[in-house]
Amino acid sequence: MAKIFTAEEFDKDVLKADVAFVDFYADWCGPCQAMAPVIDRLAKKYEGKALIGKINVDATPDVARRYRVMSIPSMFIFKNGEIAKSFIGYTDEPTLEVSIDEALK
Repeated sequence: MAKIFTAEEFDKDVLKADVAFVDFYADWCGPCQAMAPVIDRLAKKYEGKALIGKINVDATPDVARRYRVMSIPSMFIFKNGEIAKSFIGYTDEPTLEVSIDEALK
């Protein structure tokens, strides 16, 4: 299962990771719910290689504002604390895997 980050964990863990994938979501969002099993599979697949997790925009509005999240799900791949790639809306698993693999190179 993917880790759910607090604002403090986001700054401490995500921004200091070599590669991190973060899904900005809300519990009430249908497309976010559709992405949840995909994110969980990615977390399992990349365990020990990349940090994979989610952050709830309702619980952490300051982090969502910092990254100008206007639509959810919004997903970001961070490399060394910087955004390397972003996705908005439902995105298929193979596309996300290719992008995470590229960030790991």
